[in-house]
Amino acid sequence: MSYKTILVHADGTPQAEQRIRLAAQVALAHDAHLVGAAMTGLSRHTLPDGSIAAVGTPFPFDLRLLHDRADAALSQFTDCASRLGVPSIEARRVDDAADDGLILQSPYADLLVLSQADPHDHSNSLPARLPQTVMFHSARAVLLVPYAGRFEKIGKQVLVGWNGSASAARAVTAALPMLKRAAAVTVAASPQTGSHGRQTDVPGAELARYLFRHGVDVTLVAQDDDRRAGEALLDLAAASGADLLVMGGYGHQRLHEWLLGGATRTVLREMTLPVLMAH
Repeated sequence: MSYKTILVHADGTPQAEQRIRLAAQVALAHDAHLVGAAMTGLSRHTLPDGSIAAVGTPFPFDLRLLHDRADAALSQFTDCASRLGVPSIEARRVDDAADDGLILQSPYADLLVLSQADPHDHSNSLPARLPQTVMFHSARAVLLVPYAGRFEKIGKQVLVGWNGSASAARAVTAALPMLKRAAAVTVAASPQTGSHGRQTDVPGAELARYLFRHGVDVTLVAQDDDRRAGEALLDLAAASGADLLVMGGYGHQRLHEWLLGGATRTVLREMTLPVLMAH
């Protein structure tokens, strides 16, 4: 597997340039096509009065303001990606809500790049929920960039959070192109149980063998306290100088809200480095 199409959210926010720079770095490293997607923010089915329009019904008002805003975000994307030397780029304007637009495009990319929600924004707005909504519904893994800070490199020193779950396995698979290029990969493994409820001999040992067959050497580190797994992963990332964290994202939907697992909630709220996460 290799990355051939990277999809980055272009929205013109203060976090957009850092997000685009990181997406461009991944595209350059893997000779991938880079798509910048700007959604107008208007659902393709919803009318201004909140009613639902039939598919194909034209909107009865002027969309120029929304289109102008999306086009400005795409101009920022094109300028940034071109300046960084990405040879294959595409600016894509989509008349849709941000979450639906990204989710609908996700099957046609190898990786999605979004930004972490600002933890100081206590509103219940869609942007605050966008990372988790896209992660749980996307066909692909997401690379989340912290809302603050500057990240000049990614994928040289990688930390993998491993608990044997299906979501963790999907995250590792999605990260394989970067793991193969990494100078060092550390697996922080927590105890897990086998199919009959028996604990496996050495947490993470089977994953290490799997990755070795893909040409990836790893260092195993035991992670015992699963109750604070998110904090422990971020602490280990800081101590080891990791520039990328790979982990599964756990949660389930109750009514219209996602109930997040403890580690997922902590990392989404407190991340200090880019995180590749899959559900």
